[in-house]
Amino acid sequence: MFCWALCAISNAYGWVLAGLLLVAPVSSYADEALQNYFNDPFLQVTAAIASCPPQAGPRISRAEMQAETHWRAERGTSCYRAGRCRLPNAYLYDAEIIPRARQAILADGRFADTSIWVEGQRRWVWLKGCVRSSDQSLALERLVRNIDDVEAVINELTLLPP
Repeated sequence: MFCWALCAISNAYGWVLAGLLLVAPVSSYADEALQNYFNDPFLQVTAAIASCPPQAGPRISRAEMQAETHWRAERGTSCYRAGRCRLPNAYLYDAEIIPRARQAILADGRFADTSIWVEGQRRWVWLKGCVRSSDQSLALERLVRNIDDVEAVINELTLLPP
């Protein structure tokens, strides 16, 4: 009888302790700063438009990172399995593509009066920031689309004329 009562009390404390351990991480996730958990490359290339707001990089919460882990693994390796990638994961290209995009934009000469950020994920390049004309926006998109290993370009540029 004594053992049963002692076990019941310890089990009750065990459940309380387990409950506290489950609740503690939830509150710390809410206060957690956003981070670039997957090290997706994100660079500012030009900065000529002072009124262009800074662009958000690939920063997410820990909970979002955990939710995205599976599908990123699947999407990253599917291009290799389909024979469209030479590297075993599409995300491995990004560390090379984004600096090449930066170099191409700076070398071109038509974009010195812009404020542009580039972000890469699985051979896709996001163009963010501000340009002076729709022609600049289209030219940037074409330029980046022609970089080796780029699969897609997502143009999120905003037009801010002089």
